[in-house]
Amino acid sequence: MSPELISILVLVVVFVIATTRSVNMGALAFAAAFGVGGLVADLDADGIFAGFPGDLFVVLVGVTYLFAIARANGTTDWLVHAAVRLVRGRVALIPWVMFALTGALTAIGAVSPAAVAIVAPIALSFAARYGISPLLMGAMVVHGAQAGGFSPISIYGSIVNGIVEREKLPGNELILFLSSLAANLVIAGVVFVVCGGLKLRGDTAAGSRAAGAAPVPQKAAPRTAELRTDPAPAPTPSTETTNLTPSRTATLTSLLALVVAVLVFDLDAGLTAITLAVVLSTLWPDDSRKAVGEIAWPTVLLICGVLTYVGVLDEMGTITWAGEGVGNIGVPLLAAVLLCYIGALVSAFASSVGIMGALIPLAVPFLERGEIGAIGMVAALAVSATVVDVSPFSTNGALVLAAAPDVDRERFFRQLMVYGGIVVAVVPAAAWLVMVVPGWG
Repeated sequence: MSPELISILVLVVVFVIATTRSVNMGALAFAAAFGVGGLVADLDADGIFAGFPGDLFVVLVGVTYLFAIARANGTTDWLVHAAVRLVRGRVALIPWVMFALTGALTAIGAVSPAAVAIVAPIALSFAARYGISPLLMGAMVVHGAQAGGFSPISIYGSIVNGIVEREKLPGNELILFLSSLAANLVIAGVVFVVCGGLKLRGDTAAGSRAAGAAPVPQKAAPRTAELRTDPAPAPTPSTETTNLTPSRTATLTSLLALVVAVLVFDLDAGLTAITLAVVLSTLWPDDSRKAVGEIAWPTVLLICGVLTYVGVLDEMGTITWAGEGVGNIGVPLLAAVLLCYIGALVSAFASSVGIMGALIPLAVPFLERGEIGAIGMVAALAVSATVVDVSPFSTNGALVLAAAPDVDRERFFRQLMVYGGIVVAVVPAAAWLVMVVPGWG
């Protein structure tokens, strides 16, 4: 058996173990990098660590640290309640407010599961109280998170754009962001219609109660905590979520400053975020102590581990070997759609960012031939690998399932599973048709 094939099989084993045994994929990938790099590729420690993504490590730690402070001092709760008040008695707008809110949170740097963990308990509580389909509300929250998930300062966007830059592929941050935004917006619109969103029109009496229902999250919080099955901590709403305190004002200003620094002045998102977080920590140290423990360390471990293993694959020539194998299919468009389906299927059961970190570099030799546009292919892979996070086997889907009060949990699980299966079957082909076939980039 060739060394390249062994390294690919080890990668498959990593995904299988991470999916079936709930072991962090990044930790497994570090172990695999040590084993394959040392025993198969005869690499020393420097060669193994050559692929460690130090820049992405800083981005992940910096933005999640800043967002953890926002969560600890109640800024995110304030944003949630401010958004809810905007519906002003129109119940049909509540799902769209939740869609926009989770999208805004991920767009400014929140990890997708963190945004879902914050918004889903409140959104599903409204769904239970005002007769909105929990599948509709859960899907709107998850697709909202993915809609904003590829902004230039987001976690997913930083990861994918970093990989594209490291692999010297043509890239376009705006097209990547807008592709995910448009895809999730269209899917959300279809789900809204199919799941009865149009029937919510005119329900102003219930909506009026919802618009001023600040106590709802507080009532729902104990139930959410009791039903929670995911490893992430359930959000605890502040006792004074409607007050704009000095720490919250400073945090909102910091989030705005991060956007301006990255988009206008082209500063590094990770270094800027961690600097702003340090300033806030110095001024309000109690929030800092809470926030450090909420940095997305599992995500940091996952991304750094997977990309380190991909670096080992690159060092030993596996990426070139695999890319040539895909290209030898003889039909470039067929190879492209197969990659999209692989990304969607694996991501429905494992990590979206993990599979993106593995698939994009594996497609590099195939893309370098110029037969398929790199910008469109990367966008299609990104969309295919993330829209399937509505699956109950993914972190976001599990968060939605756990946060839903007063539902038949087995029935809701089946609904999420069927819906996730439909997304896996339909979206990769649609993304391929719209983004790859026209030959973007």
